[in-house]
Amino acid sequence: MATAYAKDQPRGFTNRIEKVAIVGASGQIGSVLTNALIKNGKHTLTAITRPNSTSKLPEGLLVARVDYSGDDDTALVQALKGQEALIITMSVHAPRDNVSKLIRAAAKAGVRYIFPNWFGHEAANEALCKDSYLSPIRNAITKEIESLGVSSYVFLVSNFWYEFSLGGGPDRYGFDFSKRTLVLLGDGNVPINTTTWPQCGRAVANVLSLKELPEDETDKSPTLSQFRNNSVYVSSFHLTQRDMFESAKRVTGTTDADWTITYDDAKKRWEEGQEALQRGDWKLFTKMLYSRMFFPNGDGDIQSRVKLHNDLLGLPVEDLDKATAVGVQMGESGEVPFSH
Repeated sequence: MATAYAKDQPRGFTNRIEKVAIVGASGQIGSVLTNALIKNGKHTLTAITRPNSTSKLPEGLLVARVDYSGDDDTALVQALKGQEALIITMSVHAPRDNVSKLIRAAAKAGVRYIFPNWFGHEAANEALCKDSYLSPIRNAITKEIESLGVSSYVFLVSNFWYEFSLGGGPDRYGFDFSKRTLVLLGDGNVPINTTTWPQCGRAVANVLSLKELPEDETDKSPTLSQFRNNSVYVSSFHLTQRDMFESAKRVTGTTDADWTITYDDAKKRWEEGQEALQRGDWKLFTKMLYSRMFFPNGDGDIQSRVKLHNDLLGLPVEDLDKATAVGVQMGESGEVPFSH
């Protein structure tokens, strides 16, 4: 696609995104993104929600109640008219065709950018996505958006969410804070990138706050359009499990003697999960998903291969122990289900 410039756009063109719609504004990642966009204060934000939803939404956003459970998308298209970006955040338990319905309606409404329910894995890493059962989801999103020829997708590549994964039980980052147990994969020294929820929120809000197009051929400043049909790469921390453990001990005031540490093999855990999924048993999906990220081949170590966009987006350097404290609290309270 040829580079478009602001100077060539029709009269009345505003070189920034002003109107953003979000689906799932009260959900886990959706509420984080919503609050970040509201705090940013640079957009008119509309939450698209079900007519019978009782979820509490924060002040500072508009609400469009739409029933798109059936085949008639008239109301949904109308709600998306005038929106310049659509953020889709949905539970893994949501109907599989919901994202497709939203993408098609966005195209009919002329929405230019879609963040299509992808906030984690490196979408360009084919082996990782295939082994994690994510390739079909990614391929369906990209194929549909590209075939409609109206919108552009933007993936947020953040790897796993740090505090959620730390507090999410032994199948995720290996910790059970209630029992003070830790499962180390290999020797516990495989580095991965991992990102907090607030950093994900800031990343989405900041990329949507960039000017949309370069002013002319000489303008090399960052733009939203440079991420069309591509990924935004961000991270909070570059850590091994042992790094996480050191932080957890500082936060909890414990020592090695207070913990029961066991060891497992990431590939073996992943293979066990694959075998279970092939039998139709999805109870091991979470263990499979996380084990694959800790393969010692560097797939989880994004910054060793790709330049992160943290600096471009003005993202802050975060305090590891503060983020760990949030994860510990989530783990001790049972806030995160141990499996999907």
